Amino acid sequence: QVQLVESGGGLVQPGGSLRLSCVASGSIFSISAMGWYRQTPGKQREWVAVITKLGSTNYEDSVKGRFTISRDNANNTVYLQIDSLKPEDTAVYYCNTDRNTRAYGVYWYRAIQAFTSWGQGTQVTVSS
Repeated sequence: QVQLVESGGGLVQPGGSLRLSCVASGSIFSISAMGWYRQTPGKQREWVAVITKLGSTNYEDSVKGRFTISRDNANNTVYLQIDSLKPEDTAVYYCNTDRNTRAYGVYWYRAIQAFTSWGQGTQVTVSS
């Protein structure tokens, strides 16, 4: 299992920005794909962004143009830059990796129930 520690959340006004970080344990980060997810109370966890080991990215439609995923292989860290924050972005944000899932194939990151472990997440609250 890859251990994950998310950070960088907080209380932000609408229109503001945040950069979330996720540090992964182990020595295989550079060959792992990484994804960001979020969950609000009473709703299922949802995927928002993914980055492959080569740096290709993909985003859920509702966050395209505002969210940017990136990675720093030297520091085993994946980032999520969130701009133009909206109240509906309020959620606990989590990262995960293709090393922590029973799913396989191109869309492994969409199979939320297939992950075998998660980090503690980081709370993002967008409010005036």
